[in-house]
Amino acid sequence: MSGAPAAGWSPLPAQAASLLEEAADLLVLHRDFAAALERCEAGCGSLELGTGTGSGSGPESPAEVKCSLCVVGIQALAEMNRWREVLSWLLRYYQFPGHLPPKILELCILLYSKVGEPQVMLEVGSTWLRNLSNKRLPEYSSLLELYLLHVLLPLGQFKAAEELVDSCDVLNSEQKLAFLKTICDSQCQWTQQEEMHSTDEEEQDKATETVLGAVSQKLLTMLTLLRRALRSMSSHFYLLPYKKMLLATFLLYLVVVRLDPASPTSLPFLCKLVQLFRQAWAAVLSPIHRPPIQD
Repeated sequence: MSGAPAAGWSPLPAQAASLLEEAADLLVLHRDFAAALERCEAGCGSLELGTGTGSGSGPESPAEVKCSLCVVGIQALAEMNRWREVLSWLLRYYQFPGHLPPKILELCILLYSKVGEPQVMLEVGSTWLRNLSNKRLPEYSSLLELYLLHVLLPLGQFKAAEELVDSCDVLNSEQKLAFLKTICDSQCQWTQQEEMHSTDEEEQDKATETVLGAVSQKLLTMLTLLRRALRSMSSHFYLLPYKKMLLATFLLYLVVVRLDPASPTSLPFLCKLVQLFRQAWAAVLSPIHRPPIQD
């Protein structure tokens, strides 16, 4: 850690540089991501309190220190699986997406592409690329290519990609042709994948219909057999004498409602009743005989 402020620096930027060294050590050596993020926030806060934090372009200028603090903070948030907070955390110190340094924008594009959320950078990257002051930066062309490859093309935004390339006055004709060819190739691959996916869905639907058809046929067969069995049973019970059915119903009423099974006097009656039920059950299961024909 540096003990004395750098030449021409106020104490606050020097304090931010010291906090940057502490944050880097905590991140890389000690793997204490929460403490590293805390140092980064403290360093960025101290730079906001200082004067002339945006001046200077040297490797140790206050603006470069702030950028480095944010880079370490992004890595700490990603290590803690808090990558969804990265953009909102950065806008606390840069307020506007178009003001993000190129290094930070590149890191954000790669981060959200890696976690499978490139749509998060769709508006941020477009805002940054439309900013006129950013078009004078030497990193503009490489960031435009990165935005195309990792944000627009994976999202299928081919028309927006072509418009971005055509309207970009920073690119020369060769660069534009190369980018347009990349967009065309990506669109062809996208179309082929969609056709394959559509074919797979159709085959899966046909297989599902075949399985459902077989199941429906089996279910229909089972219902038909069940209907025949119920019809046979109903016709069987219909042929039983009407008086015997009434007698069985009355005996069941006596057992359930009127009779006390715990009483000793009920035992002979219960034995007789069990015998009658056995005879009735044998009569139900016996073959059906037609009643004799009377002259």
